[in-house]
Amino acid sequence: MSELVVVGFENTEEADRVLLRLAKLKKEYLLDLEDAVVVVRDDEGKVHLKQSINLTTAGATSGFLSGGLWGMLVGLLFLNPFAGFVLGGAIGTGAGALSGSLSDYGINDDFIKSLANTIPNNSSALFILVRKAQPEKVMAELVGVTGKVLRTSLSPDQERKLQEALAGSTAAAKT
Repeated sequence: MSELVVVGFENTEEADRVLLRLAKLKKEYLLDLEDAVVVVRDDEGKVHLKQSINLTTAGATSGFLSGGLWGMLVGLLFLNPFAGFVLGGAIGTGAGALSGSLSDYGINDDFIKSLANTIPNNSSALFILVRKAQPEKVMAELVGVTGKVLRTSLSPDQERKLQEALAGSTAAAKT
C-alpha cells in the first residue's frame, strides 16, 4: 500500500532540492517513489505544478512502439513492412500522446491543485506517493531540511517522527 506525504516549504526552491535528495535514495533502492509532484506558488499567487512523470511523452513512446509493430505486421500483408512501420508508428505516437495527456497517474491532480491553493505565496510543496521506504535512511537524508507536514497517510507515530525530522530536531535522527 502506498503512503501519501505532502510537505510544505517556506521558499520556492526547497521542494526541488528535497526531490533531488529523494531521487538519490531511489537510485540506491532505499525509496520506491510511485509519484512525485513539486508545487510552486509564485509571488503573484499563481500555482505551478512540476510532474515527475511526463505522461504525454510516455504515451507517445509506447504508442510509437506498439503502432509501429502493428503497422509492420499489416505492412507485411501488403508487401511493404517499412511503410507500415512508419505509418503505424506515426498513428501510434499521436494516439499515445493524446491518451497520455488525458490520463492522470498517481496523485490526483485535483487534490494537488486544491491543496496547492492553501500554501502561501513564494513557497513550495512536495507531494510524494511512496510504495516502500527505509525510514531511517530517509530521515537521515532529510537532516537540515526545514518543512511542515501538510497532509499524510502515515501512522501518527511515523508522522510525528517525520515532522520532528523536518523541524530540525535531533531527537528524530536518533530514533
